[in-house]
Amino acid sequence: MVESIDDTKLSRLLKAVSDSTRRALLTQVCQQGASRVTDLATHYDMSLNAISKHIKVLEGAGLVKRTTIGRTHLIEADLSQVEIVSNWFASLRSIWALSLDRLEDVLNTGEEE
Repeated sequence: MVESIDDTKLSRLLKAVSDSTRRALLTQVCQQGASRVTDLATHYDMSLNAISKHIKVLEGAGLVKRTTIGRTHLIEADLSQVEIVSNWFASLRSIWALSLDRLEDVLNTGEEE
């Protein structure tokens, strides 16, 4: 039996990374470390408000953390939640492996007859 996966968290994570801008922001924060929202926004042809909305989706999924120092908002990657997606893919691989093993057994049984 495959370990139960929190479907709500998994959906939130997959939704968060389904957008190319959010994937780019997450990649940027992973590469650069903690970054100011205004610095992140300079790389995109969209408003600061739009970038902030994308960051809030990433925050909601637990992929980034925000630290506020005065008026400065620093965004930092937190990839601990990525394990949920990794576990889901591992369960899919496990299901496929079992199916292939059964197919191999059937094929081998047919050859021996």
